[in-house]
Amino acid sequence: MLVALFILLALLAALYAFTAVAAARIEARYPPLGRIVDAGGGAIHVIDRRASGRERAAVVLIHGASGNAADMSVALAERLSPLGFRTLSVDRPGHGWSARFDCGTPAWPCLQGAAIRRAAEALGVRQAMVVAHSLGALAGLAMALDEPDFVRALVLVAPVSHAWPGGVAGYYTIGAHPFFGAPFRRLLTVPAGLMLMRRAVKSVFAPNIPPPDFIEATRLPLVLRPLHFRANCEDVATAKAAAIGLAPRYAAIRAPTEIVTGDMDGVVSAAIHSQGCLRDILGARLTILEGVGHSPHHAAADRVVGVILEAERRSRAPAGRGAQDGA
Repeated sequence: MLVALFILLALLAALYAFTAVAAARIEARYPPLGRIVDAGGGAIHVIDRRASGRERAAVVLIHGASGNAADMSVALAERLSPLGFRTLSVDRPGHGWSARFDCGTPAWPCLQGAAIRRAAEALGVRQAMVVAHSLGALAGLAMALDEPDFVRALVLVAPVSHAWPGGVAGYYTIGAHPFFGAPFRRLLTVPAGLMLMRRAVKSVFAPNIPPPDFIEATRLPLVLRPLHFRANCEDVATAKAAAIGLAPRYAAIRAPTEIVTGDMDGVVSAAIHSQGCLRDILGARLTILEGVGHSPHHAAADRVVGVILEAERRSRAPAGRGAQDGA
């Protein structure tokens, strides 16, 4: 009995040490790429890419679950900059290198949206188009509702927006648990995450093939750090409640809204979320990409850029025409 207990304690100690060392190495390998901006109550990490030539508009890029600012920056910022767009790719609070801002409740989309706006304004951006992917769409939708003067246009990419049947994967619930979460994050997340990461990426992209350098280019291992993983789990675990709170308000959104999704998305139901946004947001328009999974911004980046350009065109239309064009 004592031998078994000693072996168990040694194993736990080894896992704890492995997590601490691996997390430190991940942070050293993937330091901040952009600016750490004071957003009142904490800091937001922003990759600020200036427009090539004359600036036509600013774009705030918001990543989804299990990601960070590099995901949207790699996929879209490098394409938008030559077209005259200044892009602010942000780490949502608690993700990447951003502070958490007490976002561990279903109110997180509104709290994160407000923090992102404050960070953008600290960089001199008073109005921007907001482009948000997957779970980050809840923050984008909250911004369109709560920060209407800031959001010039809204582009939702494979969005999470409405309540859905069932719950979420069990590891999110465990990772967010106030008691079981800490040992789970400190002992198992890093070794299991490193082992399963490539398989998880393939399932998110399916049926498309991920770029060969996707994990490295998007700095994906950052999510495995205990505090980042906790924030990710809290956001996912409370996303359904957040959507239930936000969805009845979508009819109040007045920013020109474009939705783009893949018809082969096996992660987020387009019938529930994208079609729900099309139904609930006045003048919203939906683009469905054939043969595309949950990462249209990577698998069909040029098509997504085209949707962003259309949103920018609609935002320049005289008052009242934006909704009519989308009818």
